[in-house]
Amino acid sequence: MASVSLPHADQLAVYDHPSLQKRFIETRSDGGCEASLVLEGLHCGGCVRRCEQGLKRQPGVLEFDVNLTTRRARVVWDPQRVRLSELLTRLTDIGYAAWPYDPRQQEQRLRRERNRALTRIAVAGFGMMQVMMIAVALYAGVYQDMDTATRDFLRWMSLIIATPVVFYSAVPFFLNAWKGLRQGQLVMDLPVAIAVGAGYLVSCWVTVYGGHEVYFDSIVMFTFLLLLGRFLEMNARHRAAASSEDLSRLLPAMATRITADGQEIIPVTELQRGDQVLVRPGETVPADGRVEEGHSSIDEALLTGESLPHTRCPGDTVIGGTVNVESPLLLRIEQIGEATVLATMNRLLARAQMEKPRLARLADRVAGYFVGTVLLIALAVFLYWSQHAPQDAFWITLAVLVVTCPCALSLATPTALTAATGALTRLGLLVTRGHALETLARVDHIVFDKTGTLTLGKLHLAEVTLLRDRSEHQCLAIAAGLETRSEHPIAKALLAATTEPPWSTSTIHATPGAGVEGLIDGTCYRVGSPAYVCALSDTPIPAAAEQAGASTVALGDEQGVLALFTLTDELRPQVGLAIAGLRRMGMSLEILSGDTPAAVARVAQQLGIADYQGGLSPADKLTRLAELQGQGKVVAMIGDGVNDSPVLARAQVSIAMGDGTDIARSSADMVLMSGALQRLLDGVSTARRTLRIIRQNIVCSLSYNISVLPLAVMGYLTPWMAAIGMSLSSLVVVLNALRLSKPTPASVEQTAADSAPTNSVVEV
Repeated sequence: MASVSLPHADQLAVYDHPSLQKRFIETRSDGGCEASLVLEGLHCGGCVRRCEQGLKRQPGVLEFDVNLTTRRARVVWDPQRVRLSELLTRLTDIGYAAWPYDPRQQEQRLRRERNRALTRIAVAGFGMMQVMMIAVALYAGVYQDMDTATRDFLRWMSLIIATPVVFYSAVPFFLNAWKGLRQGQLVMDLPVAIAVGAGYLVSCWVTVYGGHEVYFDSIVMFTFLLLLGRFLEMNARHRAAASSEDLSRLLPAMATRITADGQEIIPVTELQRGDQVLVRPGETVPADGRVEEGHSSIDEALLTGESLPHTRCPGDTVIGGTVNVESPLLLRIEQIGEATVLATMNRLLARAQMEKPRLARLADRVAGYFVGTVLLIALAVFLYWSQHAPQDAFWITLAVLVVTCPCALSLATPTALTAATGALTRLGLLVTRGHALETLARVDHIVFDKTGTLTLGKLHLAEVTLLRDRSEHQCLAIAAGLETRSEHPIAKALLAATTEPPWSTSTIHATPGAGVEGLIDGTCYRVGSPAYVCALSDTPIPAAAEQAGASTVALGDEQGVLALFTLTDELRPQVGLAIAGLRRMGMSLEILSGDTPAAVARVAQQLGIADYQGGLSPADKLTRLAELQGQGKVVAMIGDGVNDSPVLARAQVSIAMGDGTDIARSSADMVLMSGALQRLLDGVSTARRTLRIIRQNIVCSLSYNISVLPLAVMGYLTPWMAAIGMSLSSLVVVLNALRLSKPTPASVEQTAADSAPTNSVVEV
């Protein structure tokens, strides 16, 4: 949209400083570094391709993706082979200023971009008004026998007024076209630059040496309308990207820390783990922590999409960025900086916005070929009309170049995806992979885990059945020792029910979907499914476990089973409404769970799900997913635990519960932050609308270019008419995409009659 001042290499070297890199660099498990960058000067798909191809050739770069709508990029590199400053310098050499993304500075950069754009528009607009008035006089003079001196004077006045427009307002077009040519690419600004530059030079020649006609009015109007259209697109882009920026701005600037000397106000960036902070009513929680004193309600709407506040009391966790509603709370900070939930959401959202789905890549490729085709057509048109009507050849060619500018095609996909992603984020459904929306729109089979997904996963110990000489307290202490390091809901329930300190355990080994084994004072113990525990002692499953008819957790050693633990859970609120709504959308539903078949059957019957299997290992779940995919199903998997991560990775689109484990969230394509399954209806509905609107935009932009091209070729469109048509086509595409930016929650109330009880307590 506007030219930018490019930084020098010595200015970029500061970003190699370790203390500064802590603010914006994430170290990955494979040893690579990942950062989010802001790119200035991008405005079309050609710019994106130029940046991506240029940086991917740099040694040490592992991944590099650019999002046109947000003007941000995600780069992954090997710090042993290349420094960040070298990557930024490479982007500068390509022609784009690049900086590590900082939410606090992003608003200033957007304001500068807007001001530069307005200044260029003002110059072009003033010039257009003056030149058009002169053009009216020139056109009238053709029919009124204007003398040559007056005509030449008016042409010179037009040249003087048009020159600042061409050499200031239109500069971005020339710079972008030149950058593309340097990289061997045909970008969409190339035909624009040729049209403006050629029109100006020909008009200057006619003004100085005499000739039939000048085109100052057409090129100035074209420049003004194109700048105005891109300004409107820029505002729409800022609106579409606002959700991710809103997340970045949730944290307050200051926090009240409690010390031995009393209260002190400090910047949030100075908080450390273990600090005590006071959050008064109406204040924002500064970081992730746990309530130590006080009872209040927390508004989590901006993070989860849930409108009603949630009660928090001592022992409960709170998330940074949420708002304390009623009473003061004393918190103990547990996570700060990049380890917080909010920072994780920002990283996942940024990753999704950087990755390109198939439709976006297709649109970029089509736009690239389209520019080359337009130039060839323009050349052929010029040669034809030069032979048949030389006096009309130039302005007809000019109209062809203007009317076929593929701006709308490049905007068709990224604007829609960014708008839809932002809308779902506000509803509490976080899109973390670029392909997720496109794939979710085609899903026809949904697989659910049970515990922590269909149920709350907040298990409670209901009964302990002793089978040997250990007491209940001893059995619970042994089980707690084995489960100390586990995040599974069953482990949390057993730990919560233990009144004695957990027994010290060594060499713990977990078998996903089965249980945990460990040594206590030289004796090997197991806790988990009855079959898993009985395999240790090679004894049959106790009759008490089979008669229970539920998922009973067993504890045993090499001599046999010591005790059985029966747990209770309850279905998530309104889960029946969500299931009924998905079924009405045409989805096939299935439950795959590691819990006992009896427990899974009970939940499936309550929810009216006919297909279910229990007692499955992760390998069994993978086998079932492969079977479904082999049948041609497009499968979505919804889970929450560590044992779900392989299955989440295998599904075409995976959705993790926001209150599940970190590994499940990192393996998933989407994260349901609120835990409200009815948001799946919003996700499916929005995904289908997004795919529909993207197709509409692509068809609209291509139809426009194909339909108006013959008119321009035959000389029925003047350059100024072509400029108006091109600008309107881009505006239509952007406005159509922005229909996705307003969250439109799918209605689930109508499914109440078909749904099962939504708050039932079930044995698991």
